Amino acid sequence: MTVDMKVINGQVVLPDGTHRMGVAIDKGKFVALGLEADLPDAREIIDATGLSVLPGLIDCHVHFRDPGFTYKEDFGTGSTAAVCGGVTTVIDMPNTNPPTQDEATVKEKLRIAESKSFCDFGVVGVIMGTNIDKVFEMAGAGIVGYKCFLGETVGNLPSPDDGQFVDALRQIAETGMRIGIHAENRQITTHLVNKLKAQGRTDPLAHAESRPAYSENEAIARCIVYAKATGAKVHIYHMATGEGVELIRKGREMGVNITAETSPHYLLIDNDEWAPKLGSLLKMNPPVRTRRHHELLWDGLLNGGVDCIATDHSPHPPHEKLKDNIWEAIAGWPGVETAPPLMFTQVNKGKLTLNKLVQLYCENPARVWNMWPTKGTIRIGSDGDLTIVDMGRKSVIGAEKLHSKSKITPFEGWETVGKAVYTIVRGAVQMKDGEPVGKVMGKPVKPVL
Repeated sequence: MTVDMKVINGQVVLPDGTHRMGVAIDKGKFVALGLEADLPDAREIIDATGLSVLPGLIDCHVHFRDPGFTYKEDFGTGSTAAVCGGVTTVIDMPNTNPPTQDEATVKEKLRIAESKSFCDFGVVGVIMGTNIDKVFEMAGAGIVGYKCFLGETVGNLPSPDDGQFVDALRQIAETGMRIGIHAENRQITTHLVNKLKAQGRTDPLAHAESRPAYSENEAIARCIVYAKATGAKVHIYHMATGEGVELIRKGREMGVNITAETSPHYLLIDNDEWAPKLGSLLKMNPPVRTRRHHELLWDGLLNGGVDCIATDHSPHPPHEKLKDNIWEAIAGWPGVETAPPLMFTQVNKGKLTLNKLVQLYCENPARVWNMWPTKGTIRIGSDGDLTIVDMGRKSVIGAEKLHSKSKITPFEGWETVGKAVYTIVRGAVQMKDGEPVGKVMGKPVKPVL
């Protein structure tokens, strides 16, 4: 037997341990694991001597802007940035134009993505006050889950009222899927924005003051109460508050199936220090917060309460992003390509183990979004996705080197140690040494329910 590919001489890193073994891939699936001498012959051999072989990274929160906002990003450029960072699968958000809101728009999003993507992908359907009757048809059309914006979002999608939200949760519980929540109390943030504007505040710190931690915490608590009442599985997107970690833990004690993610910027950037330096470049919803929150979020990653690392990759052009008046600036920046080296650097600093990072960046995202064991693991029968990393490779983040359409990042000039050197999607090398070498071949991931 001759297979398509084998990777030899590497250290295979899984959540439960690191193993000196090789892997073989054929027809897009893992077909053999073990000592190199026991692996079949292969048409392509990658020698991973000195390298760490990880399951393919999953970024479960990206905005690739297709359709409708392709001047910011599209699935071609976004997925190129993904594979260049080491990401093999993404989950794309629904606030496009039109929103991913019913069977037709789900199918169109999937069609567009498959025509452009260099990595595999899932899509989520939006829940608004106007489409509560579309829950089941979106599930049938091929989504991996749902999203609801309780806080303000790019595109200004209307939040459901609480009654509509509960109705949607009851239906979603029947599908077996999960709903992710942008957890901010819109009434609180709108009130504070108007108040700060009336005071003449336009400085960068005013943005964080308009979206306080208690606004996010209230929305998380509300989701827990409603999930308990309906049996829905819920997920908190881009969690930025330390108190959120404790709320997630309490929700689980109550029997709620609740998960959460956080992002590198909520772990690494202190708003009090960096907002005056970076200005509107640092504007993100929810805002980056203070070191106290960082420490509690790290505790959640290590000890339970935060399940996934995800980026909220949110590209914009400079003319929308860089403003002297913080209220005129749009929120977000690209992150799918910069997050992996930033997190590998934290491993090298001793903040977490590489095994734990694999759990947070591979296995847990797949489990949360109904993609495991197709994705997120190295086992016979799973998709042959690998992120091969040189944990000693030093680099410097530079906006102009990014493969996104958006060449803006608050991490400009940050030094990193640890970098993906191969990205393999279902047995196809899509990136080597930081540059794309593959072709459009991404496929939608079918939910495993």
